[in-house]
Amino acid sequence: MDWWKKVVLENYANFEGRARRKEFWMFQLINVLVIFIGMFLFGVISGSVKNSSSEFALIPLGLLALYLLLIFLPALAVTIRRLHDTNRSGWYYLLSFIPYAGGIIMLIFYVSEGTVGPNQYGYDPKRPTQNNEIDEIGQIQE
Repeated sequence: MDWWKKVVLENYANFEGRARRKEFWMFQLINVLVIFIGMFLFGVISGSVKNSSSEFALIPLGLLALYLLLIFLPALAVTIRRLHDTNRSGWYYLLSFIPYAGGIIMLIFYVSEGTVGPNQYGYDPKRPTQNNEIDEIGQIQE
């Protein structure tokens, strides 16, 4: 849950910098779980209501739509930061719109290891000691 909070609360629309694989995949996992639970609740409530056109049955669907609307920018931002970690521009995200092949290419980008050390998009988030100098007593100096 901390990874989700980090992406949504701290880096809501931050397209700068880099995102580790762990940050990206933990955020995606929590999103899938939230969407699955929302769809499950919608199915249970709409199935238990006799009249399927009841407004009560649409509440979970409306909440899920609101969640998807609110999570769009953070999801896009963490995806672009993940591409930055592999030393690719955020414009590579447009490859995902190519049917079939685009999704496979993007999956390869998402699972590949990030660039070791700093790259043109920022410091390596996985290895902070390589990004900064360490003084005589072992403190990291930025």
